[in-house]
Amino acid sequence: MLTAVLICGATCLLMIASVLFFPKIKLGKLHISTYWLVTLLGAGILLLSGQADLPALGSALVENSAVNPLKILVLFLSMTALSVFLDELGLFRFLANFAIKHARGGQKQLFFLLYILVSVLTVFTSNDVIILSFTPFICYFAKSEKIDPLPYLAAEFVAANTWSMALIIGNPTNIYLATAYGVEFFSYLKISIVPTLFSGIVALGCLYLLFRKKLSASLSGEAQDVTLHDKPMLWIGIVHLAACTVLLAIGSYIGVEMWLVSLCAAGSLFAFALVSALVRRKKPQELLNCWKRMPYALVPFILSMFVMVVVLEQKGVTAAIGNFLGDDCAIWKYGPLSFLSANLINNIPMSVLFSSVIGEAGCGMGAMFATVIGSNLGAFLTPIGALAGIMWSGILGEHGLKFGYLDFLKMGVTVAVPSLFAALGGLALVLL
Repeated sequence: MLTAVLICGATCLLMIASVLFFPKIKLGKLHISTYWLVTLLGAGILLLSGQADLPALGSALVENSAVNPLKILVLFLSMTALSVFLDELGLFRFLANFAIKHARGGQKQLFFLLYILVSVLTVFTSNDVIILSFTPFICYFAKSEKIDPLPYLAAEFVAANTWSMALIIGNPTNIYLATAYGVEFFSYLKISIVPTLFSGIVALGCLYLLFRKKLSASLSGEAQDVTLHDKPMLWIGIVHLAACTVLLAIGSYIGVEMWLVSLCAAGSLFAFALVSALVRRKKPQELLNCWKRMPYALVPFILSMFVMVVVLEQKGVTAAIGNFLGDDCAIWKYGPLSFLSANLINNIPMSVLFSSVIGEAGCGMGAMFATVIGSNLGAFLTPIGALAGIMWSGILGEHGLKFGYLDFLKMGVTVAVPSLFAALGGLALVLL
């Protein structure tokens, strides 16, 4: 047991160090993120050192269950593909530009409009996609307007990682934890909506108090026009995303798994795009760009962390943690603990680990939903908390904006902590 714990612990520490000090390595023209290389190395060492029961591990990877990591990856990547394709067609830039043009009341109105827009879009897409799409746009706009981008970047990041709790598809951590406990789409929504609303309102209030002085300056509102060049294809994409969301909601009632729904939706949309390009004799550029922008690093990262958690289960580590924590005061115990743990090992591996711990402790839905809350809101305590934070920090660096660990922690303490307890309070009310 000790050897496995040491290898997993060293892997997590090295992953944190890689994010903070050497996030990418350059191989020729390629810039490769190091966080997944570190976890892949850790999983490889576990396997090569004989710490894993290989037949049991293989069975866990291919078993026909909702918690199968391959199914979860297919679900998340398919939903990401739908959203990224819409972004390539200009939908998110168009909506952001629309908000800027209608912010005639100045920076305060723009701040609130942006928060609401990001919140709504995150609910139906995912936090990672919104951050990848909106962050560069905000950086460019703030530079052209000669205003401080930080209030808007913070609003975007916090909204994306708060409202991602609302639907099961908003974050891969939601997907993993909910499917591990057999929670269906509507059952998840009935419980998650109140904590999300509580947290979202508190987060907005905290953000405004934090940046109210910077938002007092005027705003010209003269944003650049964003033209939608392929409206028919855009509408086809919107219909696919809407249909996919509806089918995900009713999938459990008609006996269709969520990963299959999302895969078929993404496959159908890509087929439409390819046929459209062939008919019009044009290069399917949006489709090609979509393939390039997919978060492929998530595959080795999740699989590597899954291997480490399975090994810890086999060694009895998760059972020991579960027995230590117990099942009393589950919401107020597992919520803060998952929130902090996400910032030690990242929210995805934390969710995989806590899924097993909660099961060993015999906890109910309260512990599971509290962990969902911690996995989402932990993203804006430190940059380690989620892949969204790692990507966000990288984009800011590319635009010459400094937002260091201490800046992240300041925002986290003033916004994330009140939001966490608001969400947990909402969850406690729902589950009374």
